Amino acid sequence: MIPRIHKQGSSTRGLLNYLYGKGTREEHVDPHLVASFDYMAPDPGRDPSATKEDLQRLLDQPLHLLDEDQRPDQHVWHCSVRAAGSDRILSDEEWGDIARRIVAATGIDPGGADSAGCRWAAVRHADDHIHIIATLVREDGRRPDHHRSGQRAQAAARLIEADYDLHRVTPGDGTAAKRPTSAERHKAERQGRERTARETLRETVRGASAGAASTDEFFDRLAADGLLIRKRIAPSGDLLGYKVALPGDRNKDDEPVFYAGSTLAPDLSLPRIRKRWSLQATAATEGGSETAQPTLPPVTHPAFARRRAAAATWQALLIIDHGDDGMAAAQIAAAGEVLDALAKTSAAHTRAELRQAAFVFERASRSHVRAVRGHDRALRQAAHDLVHSGPALGRGEDGATTAMVIDMAIFLAITAANWHAKRHHSQQAVAAEQAAEHLRAAYQAAAAHPLAVLRQRCQRLAPRIRQRQADLLHQALPELAERIQAEPGWPALAATLADAQQAGHDPAALIAEATRRRELDTAASISDVLVWRLRRSAHLPAAPENPQVTSARDGRRTPTPSPATPPAARAANHSSRRP
Repeated sequence: MIPRIHKQGSSTRGLLNYLYGKGTREEHVDPHLVASFDYMAPDPGRDPSATKEDLQRLLDQPLHLLDEDQRPDQHVWHCSVRAAGSDRILSDEEWGDIARRIVAATGIDPGGADSAGCRWAAVRHADDHIHIIATLVREDGRRPDHHRSGQRAQAAARLIEADYDLHRVTPGDGTAAKRPTSAERHKAERQGRERTARETLRETVRGASAGAASTDEFFDRLAADGLLIRKRIAPSGDLLGYKVALPGDRNKDDEPVFYAGSTLAPDLSLPRIRKRWSLQATAATEGGSETAQPTLPPVTHPAFARRRAAAATWQALLIIDHGDDGMAAAQIAAAGEVLDALAKTSAAHTRAELRQAAFVFERASRSHVRAVRGHDRALRQAAHDLVHSGPALGRGEDGATTAMVIDMAIFLAITAANWHAKRHHSQQAVAAEQAAEHLRAAYQAAAAHPLAVLRQRCQRLAPRIRQRQADLLHQALPELAERIQAEPGWPALAATLADAQQAGHDPAALIAEATRRRELDTAASISDVLVWRLRRSAHLPAAPENPQVTSARDGRRTPTPSPATPPAARAANHSSRRP
């Protein structure tokens, strides 16, 4: 059940006209009163002798206790209360009780020993919600104590849900971005858009800020995404802030509707975004990567960036597991930038799910825990590299390394959900879990081809080599070996173990390192997880070549060539920590 306190108004009659009217799209059906301050207010909806003027005069009567210059200009309080779509249809009596509990909780009409509350009425014009209108002057002429009425209404709603056995809404903590208004939602519906302008702008600005390193780059990206930009400049010439608008989103005067970055989300204000850039610049001057650089297989720029992102994600998992709360909160916030960057640069068959994962994870990136910046450099640098490496293709190393980093991102989302849940951050935990589900769907699309190639390679291995890999698995993971061998991904893992051994690695040592600091038994497919961890830590190609392909010219079977390693990728810094 969602109560929403609307902006205070100055016209009781104007709001009553809307509540008892047909609605903007003829959606108001049988508007009528379900409760009021004295149980006897006139109902213009069902009483032919009652008028809206009668109800207005009754509600506004306390205004006349005050001198005209003492009357508040914005005296109309308005709250809507909406049930979830899955809830049963409540009766008028039940809605009336809910209205009384809401006005009591918010201080509009406390009841009990306080008999001089505000005058109010609750109108129902649909099955799933009511509107409460009140005059913000009490019967004794004083102003009501309705401070923080939104939070008080939410707390009351959680109790109402339990008492009426309704859908339980996850409680918030005041750190969520501002929700779109009903007017914004209706406008989006009229324009045939799935999301409101506010939500579209928030997603676009977040994507533009992911991996950006300067103000100019940030604004260039916003312009490239087609947004209108209005900068706030101080008399000194310093840039203080910015606003953005969608070109097609206009008000009644045909002017663009601008939103400040801070109103889209708290962390999208210009000072908050600039803070990320200053930390990235500090990290760059301090020498970049702390570890030696291993030799990588030939990869493209996007594939190289995805390998770096997978390594950075692994480091983030360890920090969330073992670091303090401030360090963990910084990693979770930076993880949102990596998801934004992945969604922006990945191939079409994974893009929709990645975009949705980034969209819902945004809620998990903020809580009351203060993020300690600086420890999230690796993830922020990974987001920067993903954006600057350009779009990835769907096949080859690009596609396989996309699966590699998504597999790691699933673990990061689950880890973030568990971290939030332990601290009772309910909305953030739910958001991280939802992001993990979208990431799983994206992973299935990205991993299908490279895993199929690995399964084919396994079929070509000699039986004694396949048996050797099975024996090795039982030695390294005796408790999980039978489960892994029963998974569809076992042949791909067997081929990976054979590849690692052929490359001069000790497969048993690789498995031990891959499982040493992170548990595996909660993974949907342990074999898939091990495939990507081993191929990354052993620096094996993420997308191994098909053993042979038939030449169209002469029928001979020839190897498939590997993409060349871009010079920038060979020279770039990256972490060599292994999963």
